[in-house]
Amino acid sequence: MAVVTRELDDLVELSDFAWERLRNRLAGLTEEEYRWEPVADCWTVRPSGDGTFMADGRASTYRSDGEPDPFTTLPWRLHHITHVLGIPRNARWLDRPDPRAVTEPAGTAADALARLADAYAAWRTVLTGVSAEVLERPMGNVARPYEKSTGRAFVLHVLDELIHHAAEVALLRDLYAARETSM
Repeated sequence: MAVVTRELDDLVELSDFAWERLRNRLAGLTEEEYRWEPVADCWTVRPSGDGTFMADGRASTYRSDGEPDPFTTLPWRLHHITHVLGIPRNARWLDRPDPRAVTEPAGTAADALARLADAYAAWRTVLTGVSAEVLERPMGNVARPYEKSTGRAFVLHVLDELIHHAAEVALLRDLYAARETSM
């Protein structure tokens, strides 16, 4: 049991480290930067016409048809990370109560950062309460098509999403900062 407890502690530690790195990297995000579309025809977050906002495309850029993935903006990436961390399936698949987070796309930088923080808090609540049994066993029918994956594999998947999309957000911020010096 001590090994599994240490394993959960390690997963929480990695999650917190990735979150803090992203949160620190987002310090000073401006509205202009949030709305920047560096290329034509990119996926972003746009007004839906009724006071809410919609993300272009779908929740994932994964394409199985061989076509290249669309370019996605900072708001789209922040929405994706928020969605991955705050989606109710995390709690359901890991046999935890759903702490509920707002995962709809945000229209402003400040709202996006608040929703992202709320989603991370929800994720952390789920993660810190996962039992050793849930980490070790396949998730079952509730997690179709990942029913044979263990809770541990799913936690690692969520952490992979957080880490690699946070790196993309950091790159977009770097490109935004460098846009004037490269012209």
